Amino acid sequence: MSEDAAAPARPPSARGSRIHWGGRGSAILGALLLVALGFALVAQLRQNSAQGLSALRQSDLVRILDDVGGRRDRLAAEASDLQAQQRALAGGATGSQAAIHAGPAPLGGLGRVGGTAAATGPGTEVFVTDPQSAVRSAQVLDLVQELRDAGAEAIQIGSVRVVASTWFADAAGGVSVDGTILRPPYTVLAIGDSQTMATALEIPGGVVASLPDRAAATVAAREQVEVTALHAVRAPRYARPATTARPSPS
Repeated sequence: MSEDAAAPARPPSARGSRIHWGGRGSAILGALLLVALGFALVAQLRQNSAQGLSALRQSDLVRILDDVGGRRDRLAAEASDLQAQQRALAGGATGSQAAIHAGPAPLGGLGRVGGTAAATGPGTEVFVTDPQSAVRSAQVLDLVQELRDAGAEAIQIGSVRVVASTWFADAAGGVSVDGTILRPPYTVLAIGDSQTMATALEIPGGVVASLPDRAAATVAAREQVEVTALHAVRAPRYARPATTARPSPS
């Protein structure tokens, strides 16, 4: 009997199991590596989020606190003024006379806020360079929101007036603002307290610091900023004036 015939044959099932386990093992190993990578990324993100303000210097924290305090005081003053106007307008005949005298000023203010009237005053000019078109619409929106939160009363990006209904979207080689495609560099004009707006934009980890590496922003205070772009008012499709009951005299 030959040596090959004497050697016990390997069971087919064992040989098949070894080949089958090789393919499945690679897939399982790859899945485990992906799971481990996912856990590592989540842990890193949680660590960065946990650091948050604790990573900032004391001077930066003081600036943040002052900025938040200033916004709170402005909102409280505005709420107090609006409540006083409401009480005056609800005062019967006296309220009617107050409405006559107070009418033109609020209408002018609404025109500036609604973008139907030009505006001028002290403010800030933000110049964003973006040679690689790396800035996305979400980052432009963040810049506008930061200016609004800092008390900007009128904002213009390029040739577009920014109002409450303004929308932003990515476009080829630039950003679409209310349907108008703007391409870098971007010039943003904002009327308001220039120091407060500059602090809000340049805060560590804020809008300016979050721009892509290839982009940069210059924030400059201006004694006179002219916002000349106007917003075209569109007729509402669904909203209609609502009739409200006159409050009964107490």
